[in-house]
Amino acid sequence: MPSLLQSVAKREGVSIQFLKRGIKKGNIVILKNRKHRIMPIAIGKGLSTKVNANIGTSPDLADLRLELRKLAASIKAGADTVMDLSTGGDINRIRRSIIKASTIPVGTVPIYQVAIEARKKNKAFLDASVDEIFEVIEKHLDDGVDFITVHCGVTNKSIQGLRKKKRVCGVVSRGGSMMLEWMAHNKEENPLYEYYDRLLKLARKYNATLSLGDGLRPGAIADSTDRYQVRELILMGELVQWAREEGVSVMVEGPGHIPIHEIEANIQLEKNICDDAPFYVLGPLVTDIGAGYDHIVAAIGGAMAAYFGADYLCYVTPSEHLGLPNVEEVREGVIASKLAAHAGDIGKGVGGARDIDLALSKARYSLDWQKMLGLLADKEKASKIYRRSRSKSKLTCTMCGEFCAMKKTIDVIGRS
Repeated sequence: MPSLLQSVAKREGVSIQFLKRGIKKGNIVILKNRKHRIMPIAIGKGLSTKVNANIGTSPDLADLRLELRKLAASIKAGADTVMDLSTGGDINRIRRSIIKASTIPVGTVPIYQVAIEARKKNKAFLDASVDEIFEVIEKHLDDGVDFITVHCGVTNKSIQGLRKKKRVCGVVSRGGSMMLEWMAHNKEENPLYEYYDRLLKLARKYNATLSLGDGLRPGAIADSTDRYQVRELILMGELVQWAREEGVSVMVEGPGHIPIHEIEANIQLEKNICDDAPFYVLGPLVTDIGAGYDHIVAAIGGAMAAYFGADYLCYVTPSEHLGLPNVEEVREGVIASKLAAHAGDIGKGVGGARDIDLALSKARYSLDWQKMLGLLADKEKASKIYRRSRSKSKLTCTMCGEFCAMKKTIDVIGRS
């Protein structure tokens, strides 16, 4: 039987030697906790752009069955990974149920649970000890979480700077703001930064990947590529090097809200400063006014980011900035990001990316509707539209009917 790495290489259309070289250099990571029985996912240079779907509860809405439906919808729509960002309900049960049900890698942000565990002990998150923070991190890894977001780059210098020159939207990262609050209250350094060596030991123990969270990512295009974002990125570059020296796989998370003309520069900055570490971007969102349509806004930015070299897109749903997504919004978010990733892969020449487009176009020219529908990113939605839009001839749709350009071309010059 082929090894897991051979299977991954085959799926990516690259040689196993290419994959191994990338892993050794650190520009490719493999997401798979040694305790999670799944097919691993490879993310990084020369590979197809991957897509993550965020699911999870909130204090206002905690329904495990709903989250499992979101998980199923994410996988069916083509998500490569999923993150459980739960902050409400029985967090341990929810996480373990998602890991058990998932056939794709699962990520979490352990610091969220630290706050919940503190509440159970009748104390504030601000009073959580360093040991309590690391206990939760290990609990997640021991459950089989494949990658964890850790906001190591938010430091005391960040607080000092933000007080001197305020941003339009301040700190929009939930984890980043929690670390800022903890440091300000305790008058101590960020424990995820100060005890980074302890974090590396845990990641190595479980063969998990660290995703260095951008706690100072811009939450408004007015804040994009400012000194705080860039300073955090520089620190992340140092942490990437440290992780590699300790044999721990690591990737870097990126913004956020970025105007179109700054996307290329943001990708180049990360690739240069972080020595080609896989780059995981949220969107990015190219305008702030898209609430209700932010999956489209993110797809615009995501396609450009992927083309310029981003390796991994975090989806955004229509309900971003408004509330928790429902199952349909999760599905729409995944498909929008998958299209963005695919468009980026075509542009940067990822092997085989154009093959499905060629097959689709041939089927379209031949008026082979069933084959065409089967090749689309959202087969279900397209099929519903087609069924309601068939013309009387049954060969064409109601857009053109008897004036169908492709039918006329076939009649005159024949099929290709």
